[in-house]
Amino acid sequence: MAPSQTKRRTMVNSTHVTHFTLTAYFDSGLLKYLYSVILATLYVSIIAANVLLIVVICVNRSLHEPMYIFLCSLSVIQLYGSTGLFPFLVVQILSENHDVPTSVCFLQIFCLHSYGLVEVFILSAMSYDRYVAICHPLQYHTRMTRYRTTTLIAVLWFYGFFACSVMVSLSSSLQLCGNIINKVYCDNYPVVKLACSDTTALNIYGLIISFINVFSPLAFIVYTYMRILKVCFSGSKQTRLKAVSTCTPHIASLLNFILGASFEIVQSRFNMNHVPNVLRIFLSLYFITCQPLFNPLMYGLNILQIRMLCKRLLCGKM
Repeated sequence: MAPSQTKRRTMVNSTHVTHFTLTAYFDSGLLKYLYSVILATLYVSIIAANVLLIVVICVNRSLHEPMYIFLCSLSVIQLYGSTGLFPFLVVQILSENHDVPTSVCFLQIFCLHSYGLVEVFILSAMSYDRYVAICHPLQYHTRMTRYRTTTLIAVLWFYGFFACSVMVSLSSSLQLCGNIINKVYCDNYPVVKLACSDTTALNIYGLIISFINVFSPLAFIVYTYMRILKVCFSGSKQTRLKAVSTCTPHIASLLNFILGASFEIVQSRFNMNHVPNVLRIFLSLYFITCQPLFNPLMYGLNILQIRMLCKRLLCGKM
């Protein structure tokens, strides 16, 4: 049969999709209760770690500085992203039926994509904050005022949510010829691959958004750290120690984010059938499950001021 005839038949057989079926789940027997407990424990740990960090920053006026305000915003977006995934996973693991209504699926797509987008923006803003603090210390308090910091955070959040709203709007308007998603949660690219209508507009929008929202922030981060390294190599030992102490948590968080995002992009865009199913599931979840727990632990353990205040809060001395 000619490709054009196949396409026409697909268009004729297309129906209004009311739900998606997630096929990456497998029968684990009684182990599903263990998996659900592990995920619930991980979710509670993420909430506890990020809420503790937020409380420590909010109640201590000494931490009302741009770096810690960005960190507080980072914890909030990670709570938001985790809430968009973990309860869903627990319900699906315990369920015998893995059909998800289209409205719920697109809501989850919006939550997870907006989480990733806002996080990369905040990480970019944090790199600029470190760049100004190390390369232009005398201008830091005039450039990074509290008003400018909170305004920048609000703009980044608004833009991230707006960009994802447009993406979900375009995806939800597609005519679909199937409802099978080979993942444990809803994602935009597998939905787009189910389309039998023209996806040119969505593909163009995806390319533009990818350049603006992914490559531009990463290029900006690389530029800021090149400038920081230049100052460190030409500066004093004290300058180098300050750069290492303040930039290490951010670099570790950034590398972990890039690693998790790379796993997700590779497994979404390429055929991964040769990879064991359990490993595919782990790689697809790493981006969203590990980062929200990694960040508060990394900042809490590496920044002395936060570490001491957390100890005081937990001991009831604040």
